[in-house]
Amino acid sequence: MATVGRILLVEDDPRDTELTMTALDEYNLSNEVVVAADGAEALDYLFCRGKFQRRTSENPAVMLLDLKLPKVDGLEVLQQVRSDDKLKMIPVVVLTSSHEERDMVASYKLGVNAYVVKPVDFHEFVNAIKELGVFWAIINEPPPGSVRKK
Repeated sequence: MATVGRILLVEDDPRDTELTMTALDEYNLSNEVVVAADGAEALDYLFCRGKFQRRTSENPAVMLLDLKLPKVDGLEVLQQVRSDDKLKMIPVVVLTSSHEERDMVASYKLGVNAYVVKPVDFHEFVNAIKELGVFWAIINEPPPGSVRKK
């Protein structure tokens, strides 16, 4: 049986969160998802602050990161992750509705592992999430220090 890596989903749109969780549930990945509704909450999780101060210090196997977030935007989250020695190896997939080249270029300059534009079509969105979840949480070998479930 494959081990499953924890996914940190950083998404402020409740509908996209629900669709993502539904897609991941098909592969039994949804129970290993931590959802952060904004960039500040994502940083609190990653840096074990606030309501996450007692979580285990292991990093997620992957972070699915929206760019257009309240409080702290996705590019700032990515910049802080890549600037921290304990977090910088976390695979980060930008999952956004932005087709803007400047967002894509900025993401790659900050070290994102993949940039995925959210499909508008329901079935395409669900299939994209399934593929991302299976690859990053099961197939990919995450860096040392990542949470994995047997």
